[in-house]
Amino acid sequence: QVQLVESGGGLVQTGGSLGLSCAASGSIFSINTMGWYRQAPGKQRELVATITSGGTTNYADSVKGRFAISRDNAKNTVYLQMNSLKPEDTYVYYCYARVRIHPILEKDYWGQGTQVTVSS
Repeated sequence: QVQLVESGGGLVQTGGSLGLSCAASGSIFSINTMGWYRQAPGKQRELVATITSGGTTNYADSVKGRFAISRDNAKNTVYLQMNSLKPEDTYVYYCYARVRIHPILEKDYWGQGTQVTVSS
């Protein structure tokens, strides 16, 4: 089994910064894509940013230029630095990883979610 443990998040004022981190552990052969998604109550989960094992990144238009995703492959950890935060960035943020648990088998895993609240 694979676990994703998130840390960070919390309450910040508009214009402030927060950092999230997520460490994967367990039966990991390798990790392909890692990333962050976010979800509001009653809404669909939406992409924030992803990063491949080779470092290729992808961002939602709404966060480009403000958020930065990075990862440490040796630690199986992904990070999200969030700057210039706005009230509309208030969501529960979920870590995601596509993990190769066997040479020919990949599975998707999710963290437990961490609340980010931006006050106006």
